Amino acid sequence: MKSIFFLQAAGAGGGAMTPLIFMAGMFAVMYFFMIRPQQKKAKEQRKWVDELQKGDKVVTASGLHGVIKQVSPDNPVIVLEIAVNTQVKIDKSAVSLDMTKSSYPTA
Repeated sequence: MKSIFFLQAAGAGGGAMTPLIFMAGMFAVMYFFMIRPQQKKAKEQRKWVDELQKGDKVVTASGLHGVIKQVSPDNPVIVLEIAVNTQVKIDKSAVSLDMTKSSYPTA
């Protein structure tokens, strides 16, 4: 009867690595399907914002449509014309969509 208890105790110690392997696998899946694509998209967005030029038609995150009138590579603020003779200063990071090649009319 004692030998049964010893067999059970020895079997329980061998499965201690299974939860660790499972957790490592879950982390790998989360990294490759969630974290890595978000980092790639954020990098592309930063590159696109850095390449904004005067005359580009854009939409801000708040929904303002306009044309860029002034942009500086070392300044994070751009001047956006939202109507005739109406200009606002916004942060470059607030620009969310490029409408330059779109047929949808802006300002």
